[in-house]
Amino acid sequence: MMSITKPATRPANPRFSSGPCAKPPTWTTDALADAALGRSHRAAIGKDKLKAAIEGTREILGIPSDFHIGIVPASDTGAFEMAMWNLLGERPVEMLAWESFGAGWVTDAVKQLRIDATEHLAPYGGIVDFTTINFDHDVCFTWNGTTSGVRLPDGSAIPADRAGLTLCDATSAAFAADLPWDRLDATTFSWQKVLGGEAAHGILILSPRAVERLKTYTPAWPLPKIFRLTKGGRLIEGIFTGATINTPSMLCVEDYLFALDWARAQGGLDGLIARADANTGAVGEFVAAHDWIDHLATDPATRSNTSVCLKFTDTRITDGAGFAKSVARRLEAEGVAYDIGAYRDAPPGLRIWCGATVELSDIRALLPWIDWAYRTEIAALAHAA
Repeated sequence: MMSITKPATRPANPRFSSGPCAKPPTWTTDALADAALGRSHRAAIGKDKLKAAIEGTREILGIPSDFHIGIVPASDTGAFEMAMWNLLGERPVEMLAWESFGAGWVTDAVKQLRIDATEHLAPYGGIVDFTTINFDHDVCFTWNGTTSGVRLPDGSAIPADRAGLTLCDATSAAFAADLPWDRLDATTFSWQKVLGGEAAHGILILSPRAVERLKTYTPAWPLPKIFRLTKGGRLIEGIFTGATINTPSMLCVEDYLFALDWARAQGGLDGLIARADANTGAVGEFVAAHDWIDHLATDPATRSNTSVCLKFTDTRITDGAGFAKSVARRLEAEGVAYDIGAYRDAPPGLRIWCGATVELSDIRALLPWIDWAYRTEIAALAHAA
């Protein structure tokens, strides 16, 4: 079999996982030196750090001052489940999904909560038609489909004068998109997906309309203690000022505070979006120059600038899943790309995290290696035949 020359340059950081994603480029363990370890999160130092994390989130994401922001357990999953279990059931619901995580929320609403729900589903690579959605109902959706690389281009399809609430899983969009807060009522994300933070903590952001629903509506189902946002018909305000429902990791909080400081140094949200867009643009140029690979997202307007999903289009490939896994394994074995295989429920291919914590120079160094791995695997197929 003919030898194919390896690229001369390697990414300085081969971490392209879509979650947890790469840590900020300037991160070292020294960033955690001031963590409030061995201290109660309810002590003044703990409360101050949790409040700084909440207000730093508000500052960088431009969240209105009358919105509530809480740090909650169990990552984005816990945050979005908390929103569904507390807010849904007051009126019919529209459940939207165009990839696996959105499909999971559909399952929970229909089979677990058993609420009156209309399902709107799109295949991988597509997105649901928002003109068919009844926003007088509550609406649940992911902003950015992490496993499909498909996102909303903007919030124009969501009416500002809607009667229902919008519940938005924004875990791969926060810090990479200018989210329209006047169109979102319950928004969630996890900081390990967006700024390279450590896992297990979620962020729950509630609009005044969502808070009013919490005060005036009691779900028909029992709520576990870890999900409860109200007591005696009143909002538990402490959750949104740093008095978390359960014990948070102060090491993880310190890590997030460092990431927020790094984000400020990049120019805040605009700077973070620009970094993600530049990374995605480099991948787009590579795809345009090679006829054997393409974006999974069919409409360029809906292509994610964080979780970029690619598919192999060479008709000589008969085992798409096997080929894609072989390419990913070859890249990992060379130490140039870790964890870039497609999500297990998604169509076979590659998924490259292009969020702000990834350096453009590393993306540019990676792309020739993808070409090398593809050509090497194609040559192996030809040799085997």
